[in-house]
Amino acid sequence: MILGVLKEPGNETRVSLHPEAVKALVGSGNQVLIEKSAGLEAFLADELYEEAGAKVAERDALLSTAQMVFQIQPLAHEDRAKLSPGSLLVGVYQPLVAQDLVKEIAGQGITLLSMDAIPRITRAQSMDVLSSMSTVSGYKAVLVAASHLPRFFPMLMTAAGTIAPAKVLIIGAGVAGLQAIATAKRLGAVVEAFDTRPSVKEQVESLGGKFVEVPGAVEDKSAGGYAVEQSEEYKQKQREMLEKSIIKSDVIITTALIPGRKAPVLVTKEMLVKMKPGAVIVDLASINGGNCEGTIDNQTVVVEGVTIIGNSALPATMPEDATKMYSKNVHNLLKLLLKEDQLNLNFNDEIIKGTCITHEGSIVYPPLTK
Repeated sequence: MILGVLKEPGNETRVSLHPEAVKALVGSGNQVLIEKSAGLEAFLADELYEEAGAKVAERDALLSTAQMVFQIQPLAHEDRAKLSPGSLLVGVYQPLVAQDLVKEIAGQGITLLSMDAIPRITRAQSMDVLSSMSTVSGYKAVLVAASHLPRFFPMLMTAAGTIAPAKVLIIGAGVAGLQAIATAKRLGAVVEAFDTRPSVKEQVESLGGKFVEVPGAVEDKSAGGYAVEQSEEYKQKQREMLEKSIIKSDVIITTALIPGRKAPVLVTKEMLVKMKPGAVIVDLASINGGNCEGTIDNQTVVVEGVTIIGNSALPATMPEDATKMYSKNVHNLLKLLLKEDQLNLNFNDEIIKGTCITHEGSIVYPPLTK
């Protein structure tokens, strides 16, 4: 199988495959083409890929030659047109959100695998890109918040007096939220966390956070670990309980997402007015509209004296380790897909069935075929 790794567009600094994965793939009989300078932003020179057994290629030659093409960000229409018939494309495509793009790709006869669609089941944990990248986002969100906050995170006892520790609220205790709790605690903050899933209370407390519990939440185990839509009565209780924690917080990290839907607004402008001047919000749900009123994706704004940082691309700010993690996820998926260097697109396997979005001119992703 000929595998082609492309240089990412725009400000994306990660690359799909690390030289470690390339070495293993070449060793198992595959040919790997890497676009010139594809890994430079992740501190991976072309020479490292060549030492691993890859061949450096120009973009057009790679697109027309590779049987399987890797680019994290969605491939542009003009690039997709250069792919050879029957090619397989691997990246992060948000199929529930970008449905028009999915239809276009299906019409081009391209087989699309979207790494963010991998089922959240035990057997697929080693391939779970969302969890890997959420780990990076949760960690970096706290560091970004600390750099913008005009106060210390830890308690300090000095000759000039005692400085009280920062109060940090984490909204959403998934992978990103839990990593944010752990990081904020390591920096010495007092941490509270809220989630609609009562089952995460133990995890929050094990990391040293206080769990803000709102009774009456609905939890759906079939949702793959995600939060689900709640009743209006619960939402009202949630607003009242959250407001108490929000207005006393120095830092808020929001991570609440519902797959395929606009992010729920949990921090309103009325709450912002009551917050401390100089407080900081890092909204990790900004790509889907944000959990905070006033959030603008990939921008930093000040609303009612509160700094709101909308950033959906934090993994790209840590490209070296983020690339290693993403590449490991992709390589583990390829172990399932490639048998003796031949493509094994077995739709009886729930991982492949859940990850494959388009095939042979049709949309095959179950949530889009109902």
